[in-house]
Amino acid sequence: MSVAPAGSWLAVLATLALVLLYEAALVLLQRRRPGAVARAAHAGLREDWFLAVSAAQGSEVLAVQTLRNSLMSATMLASTSALALMGTVTLAAPSLHTIVDHAATVAPLALVTPRLLLELVLLSLLFASLVSTLMAVRFYNHAGFVGGMPVGSEARTGWTPLGVRYVRKAGLLYGFGLRQLVLVVPVVAAMLHPFAGPVAALAVAWVLYAFDRVGS
Repeated sequence: MSVAPAGSWLAVLATLALVLLYEAALVLLQRRRPGAVARAAHAGLREDWFLAVSAAQGSEVLAVQTLRNSLMSATMLASTSALALMGTVTLAAPSLHTIVDHAATVAPLALVTPRLLLELVLLSLLFASLVSTLMAVRFYNHAGFVGGMPVGSEARTGWTPLGVRYVRKAGLLYGFGLRQLVLVVPVVAAMLHPFAGPVAALAVAWVLYAFDRVGS
């Protein structure tokens, strides 16, 4: 087993550190100024929308159709994540087999290479995207049943709070799943060339910043 150059390790770790630092900074910003972060603002928008259609007579078809569009989008994203995950498993299989074959004679940490680390991170991102988008499909599906109940009926009134929570959860999960696919970009760039990773991470952070803040 060849030892990876120190420069490759530094580039790969810098790539992952830049992504983590941006995500941590966004979490801190959301806690301090929730209205300035798009995902918090959009979550409130979805809640207000569901409350509005739940108060308007004859809005049942509109509510169901809107939720169906969101459900289809989440389904397509889940399918994309599943296909990418299967391809990544095939890509990472040789590296994992190498660790298993040499586990008895070589310390497992000694077999970890920058590429293997990137492959494991890529698997984690795609798996997180798949699970979150599948859960988004689940919540959108149940919210659709609530949105289809006649406005003003006793059942609709009783289930509306649950529908509000479900559209909020579904939207957040969908956004999280989509985000993981975007974060795949610097990981893949680092796999192609370690020193391309930090550049791609900075570019992705810049693009995400444009989408993560609420425009004036």
